[in-house]
Amino acid sequence: MRLSADLQAFAARLGHGFARPELLVRALTHGSISGPNRDDNQRLEFLGDRVLGLVMAEALLKADPGATEGQIAPRYNTLVRRETCAEVARESGLGAVLKLGRSEMKSGGRRKEALLADAMEALIAAVYLDGGFDAARAMVLRLWGPRIGAVETDARDAKTVLQEWVQARGEAPPTYSEVGREGPDHQPVFSIAVTLESGETEQAAAGSKRQAEQMAAAALLKRMGA
Repeated sequence: MRLSADLQAFAARLGHGFARPELLVRALTHGSISGPNRDDNQRLEFLGDRVLGLVMAEALLKADPGATEGQIAPRYNTLVRRETCAEVARESGLGAVLKLGRSEMKSGGRRKEALLADAMEALIAAVYLDGGFDAARAMVLRLWGPRIGAVETDARDAKTVLQEWVQARGEAPPTYSEVGREGPDHQPVFSIAVTLESGETEQAAAGSKRQAEQMAAAALLKRMGA
């Protein structure tokens, strides 16, 4: 199988030459375009998630030999979560080479966080199956490298920090509510408000509810000096 010029260029950016190029094609094929003679990337996504987890766990333990499991776990979660996988996919140009059905094309599938994250995990599995664990590790470390070194020592997410902070003050957990939504269905922007039992509140807007909640929590923590 010979790859198209755009897929050859994409593989070159990844730094991996595929001995079995059909694995790359499969990793980039979304279920909306699969058919009797075409496999999609769902099974590869399942495998790639596990390979990514092992690479990250190994890299974090090596980067900080003295860290406890409790310190490593939130850093790990930050690096393997869907948002991070989607960010890495965007930086690599993965969206431009995704193979999508007509409906996903029309709804902006190349920009969808879930599709990008799933395809990135599938891509990791494709490299693993093509070149083994060392090849997959090398690619992941190239793509994630700066993030591994920059992940915060205390990488707990803002919602967790805010909840722990209010509980330490003897208050009920914060509440989150959707206060607005704008944009088309394929690219919505959610406005989320977080409110404390004591009445303090902040709002934030983002392309996903989860991200907006995190941003609102971070804004409230900052305003409260926490």
